[in-house]
Amino acid sequence: MKYKIFISFFASLILTVSAIAEACTRIVYHGKEQLIITARSMDWRDEIPANIWIFPRGMQRNGEAGENSISWTSRYGSVVTSAFDIASTDGMNEKGLVANLLWLAESRYPEYTDTKKGLSVAAWVQYVLDNFATVSETVEALKKEPFVIVSANIPGTQRFATLHLSISDATGDSAIFEYIDGKLTIHHSEQYHVMTNSPVFEQQLALDNYWQQIGGFTMLPGTNRAADRFVRASFYIDAIPKTNDTRMAIAGAFSVIRNVSVPLGIASKTEPNISSTRWRSVSDHKNLVYYFETTLAPNTFWVDLKDIDFDKEKETKKLTIHNQRVYSGNTITEFSPEKAFTFAGL
Repeated sequence: MKYKIFISFFASLILTVSAIAEACTRIVYHGKEQLIITARSMDWRDEIPANIWIFPRGMQRNGEAGENSISWTSRYGSVVTSAFDIASTDGMNEKGLVANLLWLAESRYPEYTDTKKGLSVAAWVQYVLDNFATVSETVEALKKEPFVIVSANIPGTQRFATLHLSISDATGDSAIFEYIDGKLTIHHSEQYHVMTNSPVFEQQLALDNYWQQIGGFTMLPGTNRAADRFVRASFYIDAIPKTNDTRMAIAGAFSVIRNVSVPLGIASKTEPNISSTRWRSVSDHKNLVYYFETTLAPNTFWVDLKDIDFDKEKETKKLTIHNQRVYSGNTITEFSPEKAFTFAGL
């Protein structure tokens, strides 16, 4: 009887929170000989124009939160994927730190006043990649809350952008940053290798613990809901072989993130968390290679960060993705000089 009540409670929780969130998934694979791979899918109801950018060291940045914005100079170069060319949503820096921005309907940011500096949520990923080399370094800095996250409506909509942030590094360490009821919550452990959308991360862990008791080879939840994707991703990323073979590890990470992707054309007006996967990225922390594929092109391609000179004298460059051009292999020579985009803000 208690088991039935337990299952009923969590089923109700899933139905309630996942009906108001967009869909994305992030996983971290731990292979042998410090082969660490992070994969994520970007799921959205409508087309979300994406491009890939190379940003050098030494860039002057602004938090785009008005007169009281935080400002900084980038310490590290990075390769990032933009959304609408107004936000960095995903990427890796030259030290192998990876940052991923995902939707979280429960996010409630602190009130923005003149007592603290402001940072647009559109620049959150970039701030981390520009300033830090490891997860531990990032956690130590951000737990002091040097800024307030400032958000706004998604372009062309009346929907307020509510997001949480995951980071991972070359040591296999991981952290998730969420603002719940105006307070920053940080989950820091290399065990936190999966993240989706709603519910909040603490409740995702509770759901995962329940399904681990059942066992993934016995049964796994199969819907496209965020909580179900979390459970499947958590099981499969641990179940696939742990190897030091980079090709096999990358293939394994892609196979898991594809397993929890949502087929193109699948969406629900009543459950906006069920949204089509638009693109996927896979970041090789050890070898500094950023892989990418879109659902509208047949090929997976990549950017080898070791081929990039991130000296501050070098210009920003862009690889245009949203025009559905087909790329193959290492695309480092396909980038073109382009003025850096401005982050959406106040």
